[in-house]
Amino acid sequence: MADDLFSLLEPTVVACGLELVDVEHRAGVLLVTVDRPGGVDLDGLTEANRAVSSVLDEHDPIPGRYALEVSSPGVERTLRTPAHFARAVGGTVSVKTRPQVPGERRLTGTLAAADDEGFELTSDALPGGRVRLGYHDVDRVRTVFEWGPSAAQPASKGPTSAVPAATGAAARRRPGAVEQTGKTKQTKQKRKQVTTP
Repeated sequence: MADDLFSLLEPTVVACGLELVDVEHRAGVLLVTVDRPGGVDLDGLTEANRAVSSVLDEHDPIPGRYALEVSSPGVERTLRTPAHFARAVGGTVSVKTRPQVPGERRLTGTLAAADDEGFELTSDALPGGRVRLGYHDVDRVRTVFEWGPSAAQPASKGPTSAVPAATGAAARRRPGAVEQTGKTKQTKQKRKQVTTP
């Protein structure tokens, strides 16, 4: 489902001048992660939030109740496209392979190379010190932020900012919705709708 949602939402996010980094649906939350060179500000997140919410209202691709959250990535981010992998070459990544791929399912190493078909991972823990995987071989790949004296210390490892939303179809399917305006409050509405200011 995540790949279908990514394909559905990517043109809308690009039209907002942003890059769609990841789409994840779990525990009743649809998390849409967006970015742009130099980072994304609150106005960019709000615009993406409204645009994504409209597309979800129109296509209604997720059965059941869920909340929509549009966020910028933290220091550790998911790699999905060949362009994401190319930008991360030289960094440390953690890899979870698909069940049918032989060997260990969880790998960590240096992303040594990436092209349109796949990527190469190097690590002393790998047989021969190197493995090549196709993008179709992996469930998830994330960058790993290495804490240390030479690394810049961020304020937190989580997303830099987020705009939660429960508008349109998402709000109609939630019995209560959470609005965030400085502090979090729980609101219940008769029609199960919350409008984003």
